[in-house]
Amino acid sequence: MRADRLVSLVLLLRQRGRLTADTLARELEVSTRTVLRDIEALSSAGVPVYAERGRHGGFALLPGFRTELTGLNHDEALALLAAGSGRGEQVFGLGAALASAMRKVVDALPESHQAAAGDAAQRFLVDPETDLLSRRTVADEVPDTTMLAVRRAVLTGHKLRIHYAATGRAPQWRTVDPIGLVTVRDRGYLLATRSGEDRTYRLSRVLAAEELPDPAERPDRVDLDRIWRERSARFLSDDHITALVRVSPMRREELLGTVRAVRAEGLEDDGWSRLEVTFQDARHAEWAVWQLGTDAEVLSPQSLRTALRDRAATIVARYGGAP
Repeated sequence: MRADRLVSLVLLLRQRGRLTADTLARELEVSTRTVLRDIEALSSAGVPVYAERGRHGGFALLPGFRTELTGLNHDEALALLAAGSGRGEQVFGLGAALASAMRKVVDALPESHQAAAGDAAQRFLVDPETDLLSRRTVADEVPDTTMLAVRRAVLTGHKLRIHYAATGRAPQWRTVDPIGLVTVRDRGYLLATRSGEDRTYRLSRVLAAEELPDPAERPDRVDLDRIWRERSARFLSDDHITALVRVSPMRREELLGTVRAVRAEGLEDDGWSRLEVTFQDARHAEWAVWQLGTDAEVLSPQSLRTALRDRAATIVARYGGAP
């Protein structure tokens, strides 16, 4: 919306001083022509913005000008700034909105607290891209246009038509009633119902989305935390098999790429990960762990250890003698 962009423009000039039209355009993700129109609109509205000519010129505000925004105390602002260092906004396509919100948070603080809050926020790091073993974590990527349609349908309460690629199936169009969005370990999920049945869709598998004008069939109020816990419990209580597996750091991501869910994880003294994971069934578990060779060890259940031992014994027997 233009009103939000005008506020963001004023905040940028307040916090960073003189800026060129090109710099403002990059920050606001608009064209230079749009920035010039916005500057003209601000001047007409009485905001004391002026242009400085020359090689180092640009636009600036008269000294002492301050916008009227809701104040925050130091801890509230620090909490928001720290949260802003995470990557959940990438999943829901809210990166630009977050940047604008952070500018407003800083500007809402008394001037005597602004530098202190900014410095304190730099002391917190939320969800870095690599962990202690230098493994890179990759967030789900969803096209902006798709994410916008999904997010808009969730917030407006309209039905949503999605082109979804379920695992092992050809993509299909389906119409759902969206309930909410959840992000877990940088993976985004759409919670919805379809013909009255609960459905959970991985956002990265939504190839296209279209918000429909029809109202969604859903309750006015929702407890997403409770719904997520219930759906997770149902998912894990199906005919799946849960196993405790040790895996080397070099093969951890490979294992995680085959499991259905991770229920717990710890790091052992030798650098290996101890994971409690869920597989589709016993056959799936045996196949997934076998691919890792000696870089993984099943600790439980015993039935899976026995199956892997028997498979290894068969291989040894086959190759133990001359062909």
